[in-house]
Amino acid sequence: MTPAADAARAFQDVHGRAPAGVWSAPGRVNLIGEHTDYNDGFVLPFALPHRLAAAASPREDGKLRVATLGDDGQLQHSGPHDIAALEPGSVEGWAAYPAGVAWVLRDQGYAGGADLVIAGDVPSGAGLSSSHALECAVSLALLGVAGVELEDGGAGTPARPEIARWVQRSENDFVGAPTGLLDQTASLCCEDSRVLFLDVRSGEMEQVPFPLGEAGLRVLIMDTRTKHSHTDGGYGARRRGTERAAELLGVKALRDVTLDGLDEALAQLPEDLVPLVRHVVTENQRVLDVVALLREKKLAEIGPYLDASHVSMRDDYRISTPELDLVVDSARSAGALGARMTGGGFGGSAIALVRDDDLDGVRTAVETACEQAGFRRPRMFTAVPSRGAGRDEA
Repeated sequence: MTPAADAARAFQDVHGRAPAGVWSAPGRVNLIGEHTDYNDGFVLPFALPHRLAAAASPREDGKLRVATLGDDGQLQHSGPHDIAALEPGSVEGWAAYPAGVAWVLRDQGYAGGADLVIAGDVPSGAGLSSSHALECAVSLALLGVAGVELEDGGAGTPARPEIARWVQRSENDFVGAPTGLLDQTASLCCEDSRVLFLDVRSGEMEQVPFPLGEAGLRVLIMDTRTKHSHTDGGYGARRRGTERAAELLGVKALRDVTLDGLDEALAQLPEDLVPLVRHVVTENQRVLDVVALLREKKLAEIGPYLDASHVSMRDDYRISTPELDLVVDSARSAGALGARMTGGGFGGSAIALVRDDDLDGVRTAVETACEQAGFRRPRMFTAVPSRGAGRDEA
């Protein structure tokens, strides 16, 4: 069954009736461009085929009741919560994510109550943006039961980039995770067979073709099954460090530091901020270089940029882990054209660009290396760029 079908079936079980509709949103993988989004930089994600779905019906009492279907087939319940009374800190745990979306939408004039049941197959804690997929699905579901369907495009209908900013606010201010705009925008705006080249500062987007099959290539996702969380301190500390560096350099954001001016900028900074700035500036350039290659259909030539990105995150941003380093190194040694950790870091997943003929060998090498190191066996799957969030047929 699909996540949408699972959510609809679970809704029927809980409420004894079919939902008014089902909306879903994908997880994402970032091809390149890590920790650049909150520095007004460039990112290049694509949506995964894995999705989280929210089955929903309106309530007349202004309350939010949520249930989520776990991997074990059991439902967890939260609420009903009075949407008018929602404030940061008023809901904790997993339910803070849908409650935060309702809190933001309330402030935007969409305060209707709803029953929600959530189901999906985006691996949680894997750095594949399961929390943002949940929030984006819930945002469309709550808008949908309020009579707002994005595909209608009517007057007053919010645009997807605007909803991405609302979701960011819910995560930053309600949940307490200092995330940028990459994940929400990817989940809402990505398209089939394309990577999304996003200029975070201007909001300009380009859907860049990424025809992996035509090039005889695969993107292998390697989930180390070491979980991470953006609410932990490491992510926030690095964001604060880059903001402090921008202030010291007298620029709005590190986006304004060019590669040509990097050495001069680094000479003005205290030692602890130097590697953070070096990563952001060089990573922005790597995104631009990869986009240029993709426009020329030189997919196989982006591998070295993936490699360089991982080294930068490992040595300068210091967000990798022994498990991530091992799967990246073993994939490269087995023939991957390039590999890097993806996501916020401190656990989660890595990706490898692999030729079709080398896929089995890379999988085996990664599994063997992890077994020999005493690490958990990674969860691995290939991913193709998929559609963004929208309404589903359950």
